[in-house]
Amino acid sequence: VDALNFMKVDVLALGMLSCIRKALALLKDEKGIEQSLSSIEADDQEVYDMLCRGDSIGLFQVESRAQMSMLPRLKPRKFYDLVIQVAIVRPGPIQGNMVHPYLRRRAEKEAVVFPSPGPDYPQDELQQVLGDTLGVPLFQEQAMRLAIVAAAFTDDEANGLRRAMATFRHVGTINSFKAKMVEGMVRRGYARDFAERCFAQIEGFGSYGFPESHAAAF
Repeated sequence: VDALNFMKVDVLALGMLSCIRKALALLKDEKGIEQSLSSIEADDQEVYDMLCRGDSIGLFQVESRAQMSMLPRLKPRKFYDLVIQVAIVRPGPIQGNMVHPYLRRRAEKEAVVFPSPGPDYPQDELQQVLGDTLGVPLFQEQAMRLAIVAAAFTDDEANGLRRAMATFRHVGTINSFKAKMVEGMVRRGYARDFAERCFAQIEGFGSYGFPESHAAAF
């Protein structure tokens, strides 16, 4: 498709979105209450109490058995927690060994640590990239930013990494970026074993990880 310069579009038929639309219409017709997806409160604590119990049957994106199992462990209490919840129950984070470190740090059972580069570079560069996810790369955007900030990838090289992460349905090409990323991080003063762990996590995205924007929209 790419070689022929065709545009690829996924058209998804999501029945739960129809259900939500009909529910909003029913509220208006029967109760005179006008709501939209953008006007519904995002901080209703009773909803988060329900989610923390894993009581999510009929809720868009978090009603699978895997999501219901994860909800009481992650314990979402705000909207961004749900963004992470949607993204973390995916083959990429699971195979990249991101799930358990994130859960341990969220539960304060493991310290949130951001390794620093050599003295000639900004000491908080990893915190700027991974701060929102407690030092664990969970989103494709973070993987790309990590390559640019910590391994000195160019924008074009980071885009190539993104394309490699998107080939989860086929034989991936992500390993072709390993030496450049690991050696780039080592040159900037990061420990080699840490650099290799970072790449191993990013490699997991080759088995389907989510962009943050995608998870937020869902």
